[in-house]
Amino acid sequence: MKSVFRIIDSGFIFCAKEGTDQAVACGPRCVVTSKEIICSFMVQSGLGVNDFKPVIARSHDGKNWEKLVFPWKHLSDSYSIFGSISSSPEGNLFFFGTRTKIDVLGESFWSEETQGLKENELIYTLSTDRGNTWSEFFVIPKPVPGAAEAPGAMCITSGGSWHVCYSPYNTFNKNIFVERNQVILLTSRDKGENWNYTRMLSFPEKYATAAEAWIIELSDGKLFGTCWKINQKDNTDFSNPYAISNDDGRTWTQTRPTTIMGQTPSVAPLPGNRILFVYNQRRLTPYGIRLAVATPAENDFRIDADEMVYCARRPSSKDFATSHSDWTNFSFGEPHVAVLQDKTILVVFWCIEERERGIRYIRLDAKDIL
Repeated sequence: MKSVFRIIDSGFIFCAKEGTDQAVACGPRCVVTSKEIICSFMVQSGLGVNDFKPVIARSHDGKNWEKLVFPWKHLSDSYSIFGSISSSPEGNLFFFGTRTKIDVLGESFWSEETQGLKENELIYTLSTDRGNTWSEFFVIPKPVPGAAEAPGAMCITSGGSWHVCYSPYNTFNKNIFVERNQVILLTSRDKGENWNYTRMLSFPEKYATAAEAWIIELSDGKLFGTCWKINQKDNTDFSNPYAISNDDGRTWTQTRPTTIMGQTPSVAPLPGNRILFVYNQRRLTPYGIRLAVATPAENDFRIDADEMVYCARRPSSKDFATSHSDWTNFSFGEPHVAVLQDKTILVVFWCIEERERGIRYIRLDAKDIL
């Protein structure tokens, strides 16, 4: 079968520096404007350390990237901030994610005992000048108990609705019960004044949990949601699930499997109600990052192509570490995909290679699907 994707070029947006507060880089997300590509990601002093610092890099060609900018450096002593950049149809930029208070320098945001995150807040900020200046951070109240795992970007629809989704997680308090077999959707139809919530994804298995949830608007105005679905009993993976909303997120179809057995997905819309679905593959060889093209419907996730776009030598620093609980050993992750102005495709992700570590990009030719 003829390959759909052809690699044009690849390289690093940013190379991490061991022994500094930029020893780790993670969570890259890109938006495309008429003038440039803007990539946000986080740097840390070490894996698991509660000191995420969001940064922004810019490029005019997807190959050459300008020096990093730290928009919220003044908050880095007080809060660890993890989030994702996105844009509205009008061209305004949004940054949505979580912030966690820093109580002790070098503390962890993760508890092995509770398998939970340090208590955090959902936050967002916006920019009307291409990310040169930003508003203050606004808090979105969480509607259910638990911490929030929210690496997916805000979806601003053509109709003006703001949608964000997150996976409820345990906190450090083992006495707080968290219903984890779901993904929560929060929606504002009045530019952040009020937020309503519903379940975007719901799993019948009580022992299932979600991570890395995403929401996008399809070309016909419907909403599409997906995530990484994990079996908490044995740390295996279910097929990546999905659901569709026909009424701007008020209700959702039954959660169904995509049949893709991957981890950590993100999605981008294409014309004709198609999507780009990029995901990690750490369980099955060849290891690496795969990119699929699909046409999702309520009862059928039709996959038109599914190809490897980045091959990793091994899934983690330990050959046997492939489950969600081994996340500190992974050697690549958190891919994001965007279609550029010249109709090429940009995939960004973090990776740890033999000679370099940081945020890598791959640019792909895909004329047959675009």
